Amino acid sequence: MPVSVLLCLVVAISDGDTLTARCGAPGAYHQVKVRIAAIDAPERKQAFGQTSRQHLAQICFRQRATLHRLSHDAYGRTVANVRCGTTDAAAAQVSAGLAWVYTPYADQHPHLAPLQQQARASRRGLWAQPRPQAPWAYRHRHQR
Repeated sequence: MPVSVLLCLVVAISDGDTLTARCGAPGAYHQVKVRIAAIDAPERKQAFGQTSRQHLAQICFRQRATLHRLSHDAYGRTVANVRCGTTDAAAAQVSAGLAWVYTPYADQHPHLAPLQQQARASRRGLWAQPRPQAPWAYRHRHQR
């Protein structure tokens, strides 16, 4: 899928790395479920899951968002770089210690790793825990 840009309004926040946006022209809106590229936030029932979701809501809910679409994931969500107003949503979540840099895609988003290192060194957010569990490890342990 070629990279394309959508101008949208964020209408829902699912968790710390997923949102729903209403995109398109008035009268011809379509809703897009968006997974923010290159980050993985704690699951809702995981430590800091709700805090991560609330932080993303503070940044993005009812804000204009620019989506730079990259691909689709296994769940049919659009994977995109997301800017809410002037804020890079992925960078804000990682910097606050409320999402991990998702290693398989870290190379394409080199600005995120230093933000994670700073959050970890400052013990911000989930890094305040003695042994924070990555969401992919949590999902693996708590498979339905």
